[in-house]
Amino acid sequence: MRRIPRKVEIEDDAGNVTRYVRHENGLGYVSPHATVHPEARIEAGAYVEAGARVAAEARVDRFSWIDVDAVVGPRARVGQCVHVGPRSVVGEDARVGAYAQLGEDIVLKPGADVEADAVVPERTVVRPARRQRHDFSTAA
Repeated sequence: MRRIPRKVEIEDDAGNVTRYVRHENGLGYVSPHATVHPEARIEAGAYVEAGARVAAEARVDRFSWIDVDAVVGPRARVGQCVHVGPRSVVGEDARVGAYAQLGEDIVLKPGADVEADAVVPERTVVRPARRQRHDFSTAA
């Protein structure tokens, strides 16, 4: 069984080193300068950058990247291999499909959905789809 290290360090091309610690719920990696609720799930291979916040009961799936100062709200779900851009907000109960790419300063309103493989350009606001009201009353 392969052991997942508690801490990792990544060096960029300029020689800057960024350190991450393993999140106990899901085994993903979180910057010590990020805030992740203990009840959030950060799956293995996912990263949460400095300044980012992930709320209670949120889920970040495998190999996703929550960029600098981004926010993932309560019960939000970020699919696998997703990039949530800097300063973007995934609102409460919002969903982001696998392989989606969210640019900088995106706002997903509570309950909004982004489809898998979608590319959302910077400074976009995504609202929840309007649900059609059904009249289930019976005519007499």
